[in-house]
Amino acid sequence: MRPGLRAPIVGGMAEWWSIEVFHGEFRARQWQDAYSSVLTESAVTAGATGWEWHEHRWGVVFEVEFGEDSRWETFRAIPAVQAALDAVPDPVNGLLVYRGRGGGAGASSPRRPRPTTGAGAMALPGPGAGERADLTATTPPGLPHLAGHMP
Repeated sequence: MRPGLRAPIVGGMAEWWSIEVFHGEFRARQWQDAYSSVLTESAVTAGATGWEWHEHRWGVVFEVEFGEDSRWETFRAIPAVQAALDAVPDPVNGLLVYRGRGGGAGASSPRRPRPTTGAGAMALPGPGAGERADLTATTPPGLPHLAGHMP
């Protein structure tokens, strides 16, 4: 290094983590009402430096900030946190846990709910339900026959 220049200080940077909960058998807001105190208290106990709750059309997001990854891992290992995540309204498709701010932070458009699958799906009409065209005819259907041409 040249004299007079200092090396950059490399230290731990706080990381945000997000827990997104989608509506399911009941509204995600009900889940938030039941578990927000436990999650917030567990986050503080594990060393969180910040947290926020956000409500959206599709559910809720709990964002929590930790100074070190080990603090996040401590938070996730707390039995009350595991129980809260097991109790989301849709345990199969209704939970996302990831590093970073959530709830569409920086997204250019809002999230759209996924299509319903299983018993909520609508049956498509079977073959033969629509009009069929006779492709062997010389005149398209619905047009008058031209003089001198036989259909």
